Amino acid sequence: MHDIVIRNGLVYDGTGTEPFAADVAIEKGRIVAIGAIDQKGREEIDARGCAVTPGFVDIHTHYDGQILWEDRIVPSSEHGVTTVVMGNCAVGFAPCKPEQRDLLIGVMAGVEDIPEAVMAEGLPWNWETFPEYLDALEKRHCDVDFAAQLPHGCVRVYVMGKRGADREPATAADLAHMTAIVEEALEAGAIGVSSSHTLAHRAVDGTLAPAETATEAELLALARGMRNTNKGVLEFITDFPGLPYDDTADFDLMRRFATAAGRPLSYTLIQIDSDPAGWRRQLELIEQANADGIKIRGQVAARAIGISYGLDLSFNPFSFRPSYAEIEHLPLSERVEEMRQPSRRARILSEDAQHLNQHLIWLISLVDKMFVMDERFDYERPLSENLASRAQLSGASVWEVAYDALLENEGHRLLYLPITNYTEGSLDTALAMMRHSATVVALGDGGAHYGLICDASYPTFVLTHWTRDRDGERLTPAEAIKMLTADPAEAVGLLDRGQLRPGYKGDVNVIDLDAMRLGKPQISYDLPSQGRRILQRADGYRATILSGEVTYRGGKHTGRLPGRLVRGARTEPTLP
Repeated sequence: MHDIVIRNGLVYDGTGTEPFAADVAIEKGRIVAIGAIDQKGREEIDARGCAVTPGFVDIHTHYDGQILWEDRIVPSSEHGVTTVVMGNCAVGFAPCKPEQRDLLIGVMAGVEDIPEAVMAEGLPWNWETFPEYLDALEKRHCDVDFAAQLPHGCVRVYVMGKRGADREPATAADLAHMTAIVEEALEAGAIGVSSSHTLAHRAVDGTLAPAETATEAELLALARGMRNTNKGVLEFITDFPGLPYDDTADFDLMRRFATAAGRPLSYTLIQIDSDPAGWRRQLELIEQANADGIKIRGQVAARAIGISYGLDLSFNPFSFRPSYAEIEHLPLSERVEEMRQPSRRARILSEDAQHLNQHLIWLISLVDKMFVMDERFDYERPLSENLASRAQLSGASVWEVAYDALLENEGHRLLYLPITNYTEGSLDTALAMMRHSATVVALGDGGAHYGLICDASYPTFVLTHWTRDRDGERLTPAEAIKMLTADPAEAVGLLDRGQLRPGYKGDVNVIDLDAMRLGKPQISYDLPSQGRRILQRADGYRATILSGEVTYRGGKHTGRLPGRLVRGARTEPTLP
């Protein structure tokens, strides 16, 4: 008997071709047959009326810590994801000497909005080197497979200590040590190396994260380690400060980085309000690089990269005003009562925000572009519904409108700010980026920004908004499923998954597309030290199968944990 037979479903094989009716058989964690299958399965799943897809692959996550304190890698695993890649954005926890632990926690807290107390309680720190970190991961059994990249920031601090944290220039000896660490990590099974050049990435004290001002010589030292091993992928973050002036310096740096490494590179590609057409110019640069034999992709989001603000979340528009800070420690109900007092309200509204991290000041200053997350909330609303428009209609200031909205529903009302991909008030830009041949859908940031976002729910958003619910141009289900499966798997070299073909991993979703729904963001206090995070539930996942074991049935975890560490790239299966 086969281990599992999925019968009567409509198979979307991950290649983007039209679906076809077929059964799927799985044995010993691999797909063994697709078609009319007579042989019985020890477990049979009736997929009548459902789509049968490969498991989803999420290549941009920050589960570096969560993978060590949780067996269920939510929210990703509740949205059909069966493989995650972590260690993005040059931040993580390895390599790390004991005296550097607090520093790395502070960096991760500032850059990725993971509470310090959560990491202090949840991390076992049973490693120092990156290979030892992989060995610690090897012992974990989870509901997804997981692969890890080597973060540049950790390498810099490990090699240079305080000099690295203070972003001092690396010496020749430092660079040679970094090259050796990259080689060691890739040989041990790191799937790639991540680096970053952005002013937005700051530690909890407001200082720039360690890698943000690294010189080209340092990047090329990392690249040498990749070329020497001929392994891994590169992931990069950049602000592109020169693009509004047609200065391609940052992109040229990425070209040189990828060329020196001889490996594929992907980077965050978004639309920003200050340069609405910049993403188009970047796509032209990507096209030229690929034509020149330099493999570069843009990692793009399936919707606006947005932030949720609330009195019970990491920030709200008044978080850094002195009169709010005085009451921030109070339980929510008491804080709401105090904020309703006319004198407190007047003081808070009259004050300016004060914080060492100017990037956070900027984020809460964009109140006019925020939306109220009400019962009909969606991620593509007209600009006529934002707080600026509400204020204009009411005659109140936009800050007064924001203040009063936060007090609705006894202080549980949330505000939503679409920061990127939303200049024109629609997601047409996101759609154009998603459909480009040199991009890959990612940027869910699962395991990070616990009190700000839940973009790790994007697979369900893609399959609901983009294929069914949107009022406007849409994706076909076959297009969307390819974006969630074969494309990201290929982008990081995991060629044994992402498609439904004999020999490939038995990672499968059975989905009732008609019944699929994405829930509203909800706040949960289920992290170590009772840490808070935002979760989004989903309806419609009939079953999720990982390595031939059913991990979720009807959206409920079955208790099975077949997920394991993936060391390095995987070749395409060879059929007998």
